[in-house]
Amino acid sequence: YYIVIRHDDHGGYMIRGVYTMFYSSEVEQLRAYVRDKLGLSSTDVGGGWLIFDLPEADMGCHPVELNAGPPSGEHYVSFYCDDIEDTVSELSGRGVEFTDEITDVGYGQAIHFVMPGDVKVELYQPSYK
Repeated sequence: YYIVIRHDDHGGYMIRGVYTMFYSSEVEQLRAYVRDKLGLSSTDVGGGWLIFDLPEADMGCHPVELNAGPPSGEHYVSFYCDDIEDTVSELSGRGVEFTDEITDVGYGQAIHFVMPGDVKVELYQPSYK
């Protein structure tokens, strides 16, 4: 199956991005972590509610495996980069603590870290274009 992203009647894309959200019991610390350690710029939309800017996004739809993996309806968010070793080195220098080592996961090289509020995140370098 293919979803065709068509242009709307005004010359723009009908769908032009994806919005992600992390829920955290330490939201102020999480916002500071994403801003300061991951280096993402943001817009304050009021009351300190920061919306972070991402340069691009990908979306995959995966089948559920019976008796293995996440249940149907589960969401998954990860960050990706062009050079995982350089990115891990830079993020480590900013204080990001990784929970494992860089591993070949089939779709690329991946590593994980935990953000404030026990938000578990994957960072990967895709092997696909």
